[in-house]
Amino acid sequence: MAISQVAVYAHLSVNQIECLGRELDEIRRDVEDGLGARDAGYIRHTIAFQRALDAVARATIGFSRRRSGWFAGTGGLALAKIVENMAIGHNVSHGQWDWMNDPEIHSTSWEWDMAGLSAQWRHSHNYRHHVFTNVLGLDDDIGFGVMRVTRDERWQPGHLLQPLRNLLLAVTFEWGIASQGWYLERKFGRVPADGKGSARALAAKIARQIGKDYVVFPALSGRRWRRTLAANATANLLRNLWAYVVIACGHFPDGAEKFEPEVLAGETRAHWYLRQMLGTANFDAGPVLAFLSGHLSHQIEHHLFPDLPSNRYPQIAVRVRALCEKYDLPYTTGPLPRQAVLSLRTIHKLALPDSLLTATSDDAPETASERRFDAVGGTGQHTGAGGLRTALRLRKATSRPAGA
Repeated sequence: MAISQVAVYAHLSVNQIECLGRELDEIRRDVEDGLGARDAGYIRHTIAFQRALDAVARATIGFSRRRSGWFAGTGGLALAKIVENMAIGHNVSHGQWDWMNDPEIHSTSWEWDMAGLSAQWRHSHNYRHHVFTNVLGLDDDIGFGVMRVTRDERWQPGHLLQPLRNLLLAVTFEWGIASQGWYLERKFGRVPADGKGSARALAAKIARQIGKDYVVFPALSGRRWRRTLAANATANLLRNLWAYVVIACGHFPDGAEKFEPEVLAGETRAHWYLRQMLGTANFDAGPVLAFLSGHLSHQIEHHLFPDLPSNRYPQIAVRVRALCEKYDLPYTTGPLPRQAVLSLRTIHKLALPDSLLTATSDDAPETASERRFDAVGGTGQHTGAGGLRTALRLRKATSRPAGA
């Protein structure tokens, strides 16, 4: 089932893991020491670009009389919403630019263009997800509570509807995030006993979002209100789909491992780093695609350093990949279409009962444990013969049929 001994699974000694942790701490210090005008300029220019794009797109939708103008305006508005959500809102809410001490660009004051409250999301995401990444029963982002993405969750007949649930989640992603944030705040956060305080705040935010996109701007368009309404709905849909794809490709592909709660007992900072590296996945992206994903194409780097400015992730990735080479660890990445297909394969496959699946619960693409290596000599003691990457290659070689 899930990994219960991170060091054993990674084929690293405790000393090696601590050395890895010190090298990652050094990366953090180097980046923090180098923060300055270039990083501040990046986020300020991004915000200015997003606001200008939003204004131009809405004007194009409202004043253009051609169908091509509607498509251009709708595409521009969707792009503006994607940039606000991924490149700005998500990253600012992580505190990546708190060091600037700018009250406008601060994790405690930024309210993103999504249905959910930023404050509620910060608890459910920054704490529950990033501290307990992929730990069963503690990380509520494992399947978002509506999908089975690991065999550690017992199959139920309702999972047969999982492909439909997945599609619904992708289409309504902002609403799923909003409801999750509210639910987890009520369950774990400091809110009034009756929950009315958080409920009222969320209701007010939803009213503002609906009012802005589906009442105010259509009303300003006069007789062409239907055109504006359709454009706003389409832009929100495209933003939801893109946000879902980016998040899914960072957490659901093969190689994004799951962990038993016992891994937290005595977990050091270095072991936490290693768990982040094993539990997340990247996708290959050039500068434009990386920007549109808020640099979450570097999900591994983001989980290692969630509060460092996202524009530094490509630079950090070079050093993280070098550490993976040094410690013989896999660096899980691949083209975006491939990572998306692997994620969908897991989601659709695990809609079926385990009796219809072929791989074992300890050695499946989406669910693995240290017992997956038993066939190649086990992993009870680190021998110095190689790390996880070499062990995975050996396991794959021994699992091939003779003569293959």
